[in-house]
Amino acid sequence: MSALFSSATMTGTRFWRLSKDGDRIGRAIYRRHYSRYKYADGRDPALFIGPGEKLVLIAHDDDALFAWRRFIDDSGQEGVNCAVFRNESLQRSSDMILDAENWAWDRWPGERLYTYVNAAKVLSPNPGYCFKKAGWKSAGKTRGGLIVLDKEARA
Repeated sequence: MSALFSSATMTGTRFWRLSKDGDRIGRAIYRRHYSRYKYADGRDPALFIGPGEKLVLIAHDDDALFAWRRFIDDSGQEGVNCAVFRNESLQRSSDMILDAENWAWDRWPGERLYTYVNAAKVLSPNPGYCFKKAGWKSAGKTRGGLIVLDKEARA
């Protein structure tokens, strides 16, 4: 087994299959996510996750995207970042998050997981609810006001 492929890749998981940054299906889903960066000059880059080590997951039915990214975060957060999660399926988001965690911890054992939620851009009265249902906890806010949620590495 190659170090680039996790055991989750080999055995499969309930919701996800391994993809890559720039995948056309992932890119299409990403374009519908609230955090999508829109360039003033109209550029639409093929890669959508950003720099660093990446792990991109696409739902088996091509209706959800989850991307993990490990990088030097200017906000001071440490660990593996959920760069994007968008669920357009009928599956419960918290179940999909729990499944995606297995991929992250398989690739980066012992790492803290974290994500940002922009409360002003989500419709929920409880921003990050699906992550909270998956056991994630509030870890404060960024200087820009984004909610930080995290999950410590499993023992």
